[in-house]
Amino acid sequence: MHATVNFQARGGFAAPPSLLLRNLSAPAADRVLLPGDRAASRQRGADKRLRVGAFICCTGSPGVWGPCGTSSAQLAVAEINKRGGILGREVELSVYDAGGPLDDVLDRAEQAIDIDQVDLIIGLHTSAVRLAMRKVTRNRIPYIYTSVYEGGEQSPGVVAIGETPRWQSRPSIHWLAEVKKAARWYLIGSDYVWPWQSHRAVKRYIAETGGQVVGEEFVPLGEDNHEPHLARIRAAKPDVVLISLIGTDSITFNRSFGECGLGATTLRLGGAMDETVLLGIGADNSENLFCASGYFPCVGSRANDDFQIRYRAMFGPNAPPAGSLGQSSYEGLRFLEAAANKAGTLSMRPLLAAARNVVYHGARGPVTVRDGRARMQMYLAEADGLDFRVIKTV
Repeated sequence: MHATVNFQARGGFAAPPSLLLRNLSAPAADRVLLPGDRAASRQRGADKRLRVGAFICCTGSPGVWGPCGTSSAQLAVAEINKRGGILGREVELSVYDAGGPLDDVLDRAEQAIDIDQVDLIIGLHTSAVRLAMRKVTRNRIPYIYTSVYEGGEQSPGVVAIGETPRWQSRPSIHWLAEVKKAARWYLIGSDYVWPWQSHRAVKRYIAETGGQVVGEEFVPLGEDNHEPHLARIRAAKPDVVLISLIGTDSITFNRSFGECGLGATTLRLGGAMDETVLLGIGADNSENLFCASGYFPCVGSRANDDFQIRYRAMFGPNAPPAGSLGQSSYEGLRFLEAAANKAGTLSMRPLLAAARNVVYHGARGPVTVRDGRARMQMYLAEADGLDFRVIKTV
């Protein structure tokens, strides 16, 4: 069953917000509205709530980031509502699964807009979903995309605030070339738009260092038989394997990489990798594994320390690891708050205009968005058991 998780965070927040589940498995045209279903009668903005639809992958390969993404968004809503909401409007968060067949995701988006009357969408999902989703939201509601992505998003009504190759991958490639003398690179990624486009940029950055790409391949989502890929990598003898696999695909690949002995001799650089993935890979298979990101839980800053304290206080010691992918949903809501405060309104056109040029403050510290492009502090980290250890600010 596909369901919406509706978090209603209200004043005080001594306990986590309540969870209400509603069945969204039926197509929008066939959905029966039961008596008392608020979606049957409400109009967008009519009761002064600000309804945010968070489209977070909860299933499929990127579903590993669903728990952290949901918790991080829930924490942001609690904090914002404790401050009085956004421009006086209490935020109500509904979480929709952005995983599974694309047609199903788009149907959920149509339902979210037309039936649940969400005022805007925040997305933590693949770029393939983003490219389709923006056609649903266009000229209807704002759409904030929070995940690491390939860059270049300029569609009307869409603002992307995640890491991009220019600032994430380029400094790390240069560092590995200079410090680790890496010259031969093998690129492997999931078979969709983010790896396709990111690899184009990565090849330029490798060429800048005098290095060469000795192999490249794209793997269907959900692939877990990596023996053929590892055989080709072994034959190519790269110094570094740049990994653009996502979620569970990255976990199974890196496990196999370590188990076959390649981890001891070959460096790895991950793009969409965090502590959630590292936990799945296991300490025994994380040797010589590097990751570049705008966020790591180990970053020593006041903003991150405060976030970690509040996150653990709200969700307890067994909370999902707050890695960069899932944590980005928190950033998305803080970004929304800053843009709305700058605009002084939640009307679509002025809100989006303000969102293209604004500075917001989240767990990552100050993030500057200029002309719709986000700039944040970047870090290069090395796996140390089941945690990442930052070795360089890039």
